[in-house]
Amino acid sequence: MKIFYNHAPVRLLFLALGILMSLLACKGKTDAGDEGDAKVETITPVTVTTINDSTLVNYISLNATSTFQQKNIVKANANGYVQNIHIQPGQYVNKGQLMFIIKTKEAQTIGNTINVLDTTFKFSGINRIKAPEHGYLTQLNHQSGDYVQDGEQLAVISDRSSFAFVMQLPYELRSTVKSNQLVELTLPDSRTITGRVAAFMPSVDTASQTQGVVIRIKTDSAIPENLIAKARIIRSSKSNTQSLPKTAVLTNETQTDFWVMKLINSNTAVKVPVSKGIDAGDRVEILSPKFSPSDQIIVTGNYGLADTAKVKVVK
Repeated sequence: MKIFYNHAPVRLLFLALGILMSLLACKGKTDAGDEGDAKVETITPVTVTTINDSTLVNYISLNATSTFQQKNIVKANANGYVQNIHIQPGQYVNKGQLMFIIKTKEAQTIGNTINVLDTTFKFSGINRIKAPEHGYLTQLNHQSGDYVQDGEQLAVISDRSSFAFVMQLPYELRSTVKSNQLVELTLPDSRTITGRVAAFMPSVDTASQTQGVVIRIKTDSAIPENLIAKARIIRSSKSNTQSLPKTAVLTNETQTDFWVMKLINSNTAVKVPVSKGIDAGDRVEILSPKFSPSDQIIVTGNYGLADTAKVKVVK
């Protein structure tokens, strides 16, 4: 009698063993690959700087407009016609200098008829208008032949001694500006002149909440009215204080925490929290900790570096 064996279960067993061995082999390769990847480290190229002891000055820059604060209005003293004008716009006039000759309306109408009728009566109807003060003629409102009424404006004389720049100071910065304080003014043509705080306007602009600050200057060059200059005011200053470039100091999104990346050896940088003081141009005052002159602080390539990051210093 012949006995028959069912080989199907045996084949299935070998197939399962084969699949299991394949999976184990793949896992071994994957683990080996992961281990190889873990051994690859990211090295960031950076440049470094050192702490610097220097004097830092924090400025604020505001607009200042030139103006004549004292202006004298020259008015007609009778109804009549402007017969002669003895001045020109922009001219400097002295107090008492002849400016206008006005012939009254009556004199223009009557002419010399009344003098022919009565030779003893002298009537010219000519009025001479003179400068009430010295200064520059900044407005000339009439020309020869114009009819003017009594009290009408003929010209404006701007008192040169009242010339000043008026700076608009945000009121929250009022405590940073003192009377008699020096101010550096930069004109649109890049000229720089020095002024001094002379007075504060007694009112504040309703919309902008700025207060006018009068800055007097001493210069021989003529500066026109309504010229806008940049006034630079010292807000704060520190001498012999340690500082770093702004790019060396990192911060969080809310700018509440600050830190720098410092090298602890030739290729490792660690995160060092710092307390910063004033900003002055492209430098930042470092209040704490105290760095030594030999400490190397990363100045570029530091953004996004983690603590104990691997770096490579490049020149």
